[in-house]
Amino acid sequence: MEESMKGLNAAQEEAVTSTEGFIRVIAGAGSGKTRALSQRFAYLVNEIGILPGNILCVTFTNKSANEMRQRIHHLTGDNDTGYICTFHSFCVSILQEDGHALQYPKNFLVLDNADIDAMLQLIYEERGLTLRDMSFSSARDMIEMQKLFQKPEYYLDLFALPHDALRQKYESAQGVSDIIFYGYLCQQKKCFGLDYNDLLKFSLYLFEQHGDIRLKWQQRLEYIMIDEFQDIDSIQYDLMRVLCGYHGNLFVVGDPDQTIYTWRGANVKYLLEFDKVFPGTKTILMMDNYRSTPEILAAANSLIDKNLLRMKKELRPVLPGGAPVLCRFADSPEAEAQWMADQMERLHGEGVPFREMAVLYRAHHVSRAVEEELLRREIPYTIYSGVQFFMRREVKDALSYLRMVADRDDLAFRRILNLPKRNLGRRRMAFLEQYAQDKACSLYEALCDSLEDPLFKGTGAQDFVALIERFSPGCEQRPVSELLSALLDESGYEAMLRTEGSQERLDNLAELKQSVYEYETSCGEESTLEHYLTHIALFTNSDAEDRSDKVKLMTVHTAKGLEFPYVFLCAMNEGIFPSKKTNTLQAMEEERRLAFVAMTRAEKGLYLTEAEGRNFDGSPRYPSRFLLDIDETLLAYTQKPQDHLIAKAQDYINFNSRYLLDHSQGQHFARGQRIKHSIFGPGTIVEVDMEKAAYTIQFEKIETPRTITFRAKLEVLQG
Repeated sequence: MEESMKGLNAAQEEAVTSTEGFIRVIAGAGSGKTRALSQRFAYLVNEIGILPGNILCVTFTNKSANEMRQRIHHLTGDNDTGYICTFHSFCVSILQEDGHALQYPKNFLVLDNADIDAMLQLIYEERGLTLRDMSFSSARDMIEMQKLFQKPEYYLDLFALPHDALRQKYESAQGVSDIIFYGYLCQQKKCFGLDYNDLLKFSLYLFEQHGDIRLKWQQRLEYIMIDEFQDIDSIQYDLMRVLCGYHGNLFVVGDPDQTIYTWRGANVKYLLEFDKVFPGTKTILMMDNYRSTPEILAAANSLIDKNLLRMKKELRPVLPGGAPVLCRFADSPEAEAQWMADQMERLHGEGVPFREMAVLYRAHHVSRAVEEELLRREIPYTIYSGVQFFMRREVKDALSYLRMVADRDDLAFRRILNLPKRNLGRRRMAFLEQYAQDKACSLYEALCDSLEDPLFKGTGAQDFVALIERFSPGCEQRPVSELLSALLDESGYEAMLRTEGSQERLDNLAELKQSVYEYETSCGEESTLEHYLTHIALFTNSDAEDRSDKVKLMTVHTAKGLEFPYVFLCAMNEGIFPSKKTNTLQAMEEERRLAFVAMTRAEKGLYLTEAEGRNFDGSPRYPSRFLLDIDETLLAYTQKPQDHLIAKAQDYINFNSRYLLDHSQGQHFARGQRIKHSIFGPGTIVEVDMEKAAYTIQFEKIETPRTITFRAKLEVLQG
């Protein structure tokens, strides 16, 4: 036991050894919560004797899950590391084991964005829609909103309606949104595909409908641990409450000051009110920070203390003193970028690798000046945005070959049938589509049945089928890394890239092979093809590591959960950070939490910058209130800001603050409610836009609807 407690402080040790009942850990940034979670898992296994398979540890990214799995394997020496995964990944395990009770096959397809876009492409072509009607990105968001809010019972259609009835619903749909939504459900039904929302919804529905299955999972999970609990949403919360309903052992870790995802459903009240929902809760505070210097922490503490809606606490530094937090007031965005590049070159000259530096910003558009300057100076950089690693064309192609061997699904088939070229273009694909529809079979089955048809003579159809048939038997018994290499070789895919001279794409395939190997190493006997494909479908950009020596550019949201020796937080201007969309007191506090998260990513050096100039709308730029929130004695200014600039900024901030709404106060109306406006008279609430803080109202005396701000005085009309 002494070995397992080695190096833990008092609060961490208390968290590790408190095993029974409901436990809430408030863990500040850099306080070693990942270590505490890993040690607690090991303590349950090594000291108490709990089987790893009876422990669930939920993280919010696959990267975190992989890191924790490796730590626990090192601490326990056991290849079985239980359920260490994201909520979505855990739901996959539930549905693979018990989804048959919902008439879903074990090998259902987990859909990523590329799969959804492929389905949308089919719907758009079939119904004559274009990207002018709705972009794919907007369509994905719309589908998610429909599933979460407008049509939360959608999943009943997937269960109850036969495919023909669902297709009829799709064909009779009129509006663009309904056409896309029901077309998507139709495509889902056809290939037994589930997206991220479905995984949670289906799991909850399964537990609701089948008490025996619910009890089995409740009894199995003797201990449940959840990381980043401040980011949990209502569906995840409901699932968690169900799962801990038998043993009553629930351990949650979070930091209210790092709640930055309310816009996607996160609700910090689940953490703050945890002790009210679960009486007898033990609360442990972990405030010792092992990441950042005292100078960085002092500035971050000074900033977050300005929030009113928070649990009062302060991070305590463990590391010795370091460099002061540097603050730069620049004359222009170009001058701001030049100064940052100067500091990067200075650090690099002192032996600091570029990969230890990160530039963080509130919105992508402000990176332009930084990029231009880095390019001019030939400072290597990478942007954490754009095309995600696992969404890159060649990576998706390679994974589609694996999917064909495992499941032979239509989406993978469409993607790789003619990669490399096999003379199987649009005309022959249209034939297969029609055949599959008429015979109610998969596209691969349609191809197998049609090999003797004259249409497929002189094509590579025979070779493609032979390839799949050769690799399919026994694919689950072969190491995934070996299977992937062989497929890419024998299909001719890698040879095609070499012929094209696509070295970057070949490098990406090499990186993919390395990631497969690392997955196999960390997962032991679980690293089957089925497990790997499920794992990768749930992967996001933040889960992929870039080991190259480049400065990292990313939004603050992307940086959540990461840390860097040197952080440049740029464009600290009103209307940028905080965002100009911020129109409530609650949203402003979330923006301040976001700035706090950005500052606490830094380990050794923190650089805060802003620039004068004009915004896109021509309005003058002012320094961010978040710079002014920090006690000026805690900042080292490269040049003291001019008094008149600070005075103007303060006037702007005071004026702006007067118009921030308080959502905790006042009356809000719901869609469909009848109201009366002092000028326009009676009307009906058509839409409620929380982001714009406005209603869309159809007034009786006005032909077209009006957008009316929450600030307007409205009366409720009875009846």
